[in-house]
Amino acid sequence: QVQLVESGGGLVQAGGSLRLSCAASGRTFSSLGMGWFRQAPGKEREFVSGITWSAGNTDYADSVKGRFAISRNNAKGTVYLQMNSLKPEVTAVKYCAARVTYSSDVYNAARSYDYWGQGTQVTVSS
Repeated sequence: QVQLVESGGGLVQAGGSLRLSCAASGRTFSSLGMGWFRQAPGKEREFVSGITWSAGNTDYADSVKGRFAISRNNAKGTVYLQMNSLKPEVTAVKYCAARVTYSSDVYNAARSYDYWGQGTQVTVSS
């Protein structure tokens, strides 16, 4: 069993930055492929970014490419999402997700992940 705890969400003005963190426990972190998703009220959960267990590969939703950066520290058991140039339309709950895998593929479907955090609210004001 893997436990995920997100932190770093909050309220920020448009154009500002936030860095989300997700701390994992319960399993060797380097065996986990990680992802970030977002869910706005009344909408489905959407892929934002993902990273493989070795950080060898990353992927981003088209809407955030060039503005967001995902990284991980396997020694600390933590994955990060640096979000820059934030826009009001990204206001949503952000979820961290994990899948036990040594694949070099980044998974961008929510159904591909087995473990989820409780979410952290990100609100961008205009």
